[in-house]
Amino acid sequence: MVWIDHSQARIFHLGLSGSDEVTLHPQLATRHLHHKANAIGSGHAAPDKAFYTEVSKALADAGEILIIGPASAKTELASHLRAHAPDVAKRIAAVEAADHPSDAEIIAYAKRHFRLPLPRVQAPG
Repeated sequence: MVWIDHSQARIFHLGLSGSDEVTLHPQLATRHLHHKANAIGSGHAAPDKAFYTEVSKALADAGEILIIGPASAKTELASHLRAHAPDVAKRIAAVEAADHPSDAEIIAYAKRHFRLPLPRVQAPG
């Protein structure tokens, strides 16, 4: 599973025995472009292909892949995978919107999505 925006990608490998996380950042600082009236272009930075390539390498050994995040980075990553890493892209289970959840919220979301058992909480005794 990956949570991604234009400033970072947080990759979680989940299994029955637990999870681990890798955080990747683009090599260049995130650029904020402002749209001016009568200017050509949308005012959005072009997708960072090198960043998406690094994310695709980190996802290479994943089984099913869930891509979540705010804005357009999640769909840009999915498009990049389909164009440049079709073997990884065929394992995309879903691409969904998610704001800025905590690590625990991301893991719980993925476990619900993939129907993995959630940790048991013992009742106070």
